[in-house]
Amino acid sequence: MIITFDNASFFYGDNLIFHDVNFAVNDGERVGLIGANGEGKTTLIRLITGELFPESGQVIKKNGARIGYLEQNGGYSCGNTVYKEMLEVFKEELSAVEKLETLSQKLAQTDYYAPEYARLSAQIESLNGYIASRDCYNVEVKIKTVLNGMGFEKNYNQVVDTMSGGEKTRLKLARLLLEQPDLLILDEPTNHLDITTLFWLEDYLSTFKGAILTVSHDRYFLDKICTRILELENKKLLSFSGNYSKYKALKADLNARLLKEYEAQQEERARLQDYVDRNIVRATTAKSALSRVNRLERMEILEKPYVPKAAPHFHFTTEVRPYENVLKINNLNLEIGGKSLICVGQAEIKRGEKVALVGENGTGKTTLLKHIIKGGTSAIEVGRFVKIAYYDQEGGNLDGENTVMAELWDRHLGLTQTEVRSALARCGLFEEDMQKPVKSLSGGERAKLAL
Repeated sequence: MIITFDNASFFYGDNLIFHDVNFAVNDGERVGLIGANGEGKTTLIRLITGELFPESGQVIKKNGARIGYLEQNGGYSCGNTVYKEMLEVFKEELSAVEKLETLSQKLAQTDYYAPEYARLSAQIESLNGYIASRDCYNVEVKIKTVLNGMGFEKNYNQVVDTMSGGEKTRLKLARLLLEQPDLLILDEPTNHLDITTLFWLEDYLSTFKGAILTVSHDRYFLDKICTRILELENKKLLSFSGNYSKYKALKADLNARLLKEYEAQQEERARLQDYVDRNIVRATTAKSALSRVNRLERMEILEKPYVPKAAPHFHFTTEVRPYENVLKINNLNLEIGGKSLICVGQAEIKRGEKVALVGENGTGKTTLLKHIIKGGTSAIEVGRFVKIAYYDQEGGNLDGENTVMAELWDRHLGLTQTEVRSALARCGLFEEDMQKPVKSLSGGERAKLAL
């Protein structure tokens, strides 16, 4: 077992996040961690990495276990190029190959009968064993396989600091794959991947030697990768064998069974109490009534099954109905940094249509959206009375110092406090979230607020 939770509980101040959590991740396992935003998934991961410690219980790590963690928006900064940064993973392997070449040259210049010859031969034999076990001669192949699969085949010489946040997150994932930790923790790994890269990652992870613990809301990714699902809900953790689809079926069966048992017990308690109430004062039936009192007192009360909060719902209205043609793109030429992204682009969107914009990373999807919002070019025509709202995947338009409620209310001063609270509740942010600072929200909660 790489990691074991033994009755672990955690609080933030007086707020209980989860209690009596018990589970283990074994060598080579594929585990999915799911739960609503704010249930404590990231907190649980930080207990694994050692950033946090449980208030009670234990988190036990296997001696010498190497843990790699990809945060939700967790890239990194460095002045290296992409390729050189990946070479850093294999410093020991490259050093061993270089040392072997040096020793081999010395051996060639040493007399066969000299004592030095035997010493050099022994060192070379030991190095050859190390090089074979670490596959040191295939470092370049490993790096190119991962970089190309993660969509960096044209970025080997790009300096890491010049990349976007999403690119840095992908590059961090590429590095973690090359490092081959004993436990690879992935927090929403599919957020910054195009379809091609996602399919490549799914296939690559199927051959990954270490264990994987992934937090994801992508049910298809969880189905493809996972053999077990851990669910955080109502401050408890439950384990289900199988992938996400199997979990859904098992969870539905569990909820139905727990509800049936709870209702049966409530009926039994009501029946016993009714008998006691009617017979406790009668001399002829008092004894049997007391026996039922004893049964009620000995009965272990079943907890009422938890009912999750209602799913978000939305209703959109317009003050003035927009024209039929919402957006028209005609002969658009779009380039950035001298790189042509779109040549003579054509598109038309009618009122009421639902349109997906797809393409590989770096092909200009976000750039196109920002040009549509910015306007000012004859090639992009937005229809009359059309209002545009833009959801930024990085959440960069949120003020971390604001409270959740103030962040929305400051932008919509015409709303009443009740209307602001209702809007937030429709997105899954409730009374206990209103006065939280935006910077303290989880990634999913920030996404709800931005939405």
